[in-house]
Amino acid sequence: MALAERSQKKRRLLLASDIEDQSEELADILRNAGNVETISIFDLPDHPASDFSGVVVDIDLTSIEAVQRVRTKLTRKAYQALPRLFVLADSLHHGSAQAWALGATDTIQRPFDPDSILHRIRHAFPETPEDEHTSAAKILAKGVAAAQAVMVKMFQRLPAGTPLTFEDVMKAEAQILEALKRSSLKDWLAAVSKHHKRSYRHTLVVTGYAVAFAQYLGMRDEDQRRIARAALVHDVGKAFIPVIILEKSGELTDEENAIMAEHVRLGYDALKKQGGFPGEMLDVVLHHHEMLDGTGYPDGLLSDRISDIVRIITLVDTYAMLMEPHDDMPVMNPDQAFGVMELMDGKLDSALLQAFRPVAFGV
Repeated sequence: MALAERSQKKRRLLLASDIEDQSEELADILRNAGNVETISIFDLPDHPASDFSGVVVDIDLTSIEAVQRVRTKLTRKAYQALPRLFVLADSLHHGSAQAWALGATDTIQRPFDPDSILHRIRHAFPETPEDEHTSAAKILAKGVAAAQAVMVKMFQRLPAGTPLTFEDVMKAEAQILEALKRSSLKDWLAAVSKHHKRSYRHTLVVTGYAVAFAQYLGMRDEDQRRIARAALVHDVGKAFIPVIILEKSGELTDEENAIMAEHVRLGYDALKKQGGFPGEMLDVVLHHHEMLDGTGYPDGLLSDRISDIVRIITLVDTYAMLMEPHDDMPVMNPDQAFGVMELMDGKLDSALLQAFRPVAFGV
């Protein structure tokens, strides 16, 4: 047996099912990633054994009894520390929403693709609980490194004519999401704050806040990915702004502010010309400085023309800018920054702002 295979066998997985025969195929697949204990959901203990790496739940999501049993157990604190993967039936349209409402951290779907399932398990479930802290630190480092790799391509190679592709961004998103799931926003911010380039640092901070906010709101995995992608590229146009302006200490002159404001159009044009980027990402790049009252730029859009994803990125971008250190004034604390945003009457989405409060104050 290869070293990697021996390492994978360290995992201990709990497979909770309401029909054990139905779950046998899944159990056989999971045994390739670790030791599997299959149990009826009606026998789920109040406290899982300390050496479990994660829980896989395979139930009939239309069964009120099964759903209630799972909800009663998985909402307990003892289960919240474990990754929780739910199985969806391919014909169940509301199953995904039901699974996330029950506390899923990921989902898989029938018919099973063994390679895909094992990749999910090995990526999301730690090999042993004893390695949890070390594993989380490694995953955080990988997530930050993946995000920084996009920054290099965006700020250094793109202006030199090397394309930034949608695939480049997609390669980083999964590692960023996992890093923020397995560690914390505070850990992410501490890691990225060490970057000496202000433009890199700001984008990485915005990405952290955006993903943490999406996770706090309980968005489904694909929507979290959309938010991560949009946050990563929202300031791509700054790659075409002179460094002397980007890194300037103190306030910009009116002329310099006018040049800086061009970054939204420059970024949009670059990605549009490159091709392959979804329209909503281009929308974020172009419009993340628009305000609901029409006072933003470049198009002075009013609220009904500003999409939800733009509203989210605008909100976290504004908060990140307020929290950044400035040479000419003390650093704001969360209460001060949030207070400033509350005074931006009619400019930001007030409902989103209040929903963001626990994320902002939780760091």
